[in-house]
Amino acid sequence: QVQLVESGGGVVQAGDSLRLSCAASARTFSNYGFGWFCQAPGGERKLVAAISWSGGSTFYSDSVKGGFTISIDNAKNTVYLQINNLKPEDPALYLCAADSGSPSSDYAPRLQEIALFESWGQGTQVTVSS
Repeated sequence: QVQLVESGGGVVQAGDSLRLSCAASARTFSNYGFGWFCQAPGGERKLVAAISWSGGSTFYSDSVKGGFTISIDNAKNTVYLQINNLKPEDPALYLCAADSGSPSSDYAPRLQEIALFESWGQGTQVTVSS
């Protein structure tokens, strides 16, 4: 199991940018994939973006391509989600999740399989004011 702690959320204005962080702790990360999800009040969790441990493979939801960038810093065991030009429909709880069953550190197919993410952080809230 991996422990995940998100940070970086807050209250921003429409058009602003934010960088969310997810600090991960585990004994080894070589077979992990990480994902960022968003959940609006009363809504379901939706996969925003995912990245392999090596950083060589990424996946983006069609609804966020161009406005979101996922990255990973292996030295800091931290996964980031850069959100640019925040819109009124973007506010939500953003959660980080991990999939420990990847066959390799650069395996792509599992990144968009939501059910495979078994470890979750508590989330960081993003609120957009107009």
